Amino acid sequence: MPVHIDQQGPVAVLTLDRPEKRNAFDGALTAALDAALNAFEDEPALRVAVLTGGTQFFSAGTDVVAWAGEPTPRGGPYGIAGRRLQKPVIAAVEGIAAGGGFEIALSTSLIVASRTASFSLPEVGLGLIAECGGLFRGPRALPLNIARELLLTGAPLGAERAHALGLVNRLTEPGRALPEALALARQIAERAPLAVRETLAALEQLYADNDERGWALTQAAKIVVRESADAREGVAAFKERRAPRWQGR
Repeated sequence: MPVHIDQQGPVAVLTLDRPEKRNAFDGALTAALDAALNAFEDEPALRVAVLTGGTQFFSAGTDVVAWAGEPTPRGGPYGIAGRRLQKPVIAAVEGIAAGGGFEIALSTSLIVASRTASFSLPEVGLGLIAECGGLFRGPRALPLNIARELLLTGAPLGAERAHALGLVNRLTEPGRALPEALALARQIAERAPLAVRETLAALEQLYADNDERGWALTQAAKIVVRESADAREGVAAFKERRAPRWQGR
């Protein structure tokens, strides 16, 4: 299975396991993460989930050869980016969280990262846009100009600066993101489950209207960009490992 589930008392650890592609998402990984999150949300004994990609990397985003499959009914893109979380989910990030990988982290409730982690939205380098929440969750989690820079340049944001800017909740030494995320998860799991659930629901609802507008604006931009010559060129150049030749159309 491309997603392993390990129950540790009231905490579920969900581990992405497609190492040969640095946990880049194809349809099978999207379906597996969706199923794992559905099982977590539907099991009353589980109160918090930790999502990890392991000790080397979190996720390289979409597999641009296979693509990430269709959005799921409950989870949306990647099985999580469109999900209205019913229980807290904590991202434990080691290494890269690029493109969709960063958007997945932005979809969670909290982020724990090691000092060697990095976050990026490199889609413009492929002639594409951040399609799975980055356009509106990025500016929500970061100062606007920082988010704008990431979206327009595709440059990475290191974990230490991300922590200083408030994106990352807890910063750890390399290899310690998962243990720290588990400690945070257990701290939450010790609190009253109804109070935690209703607090999370209120926070989710607070941004629901903005999210709907954000998805609509993203879809409009996606339609324009996906049909462009630059998008075809960007993806082709990536696959062929060469510099793209942009046409601006």
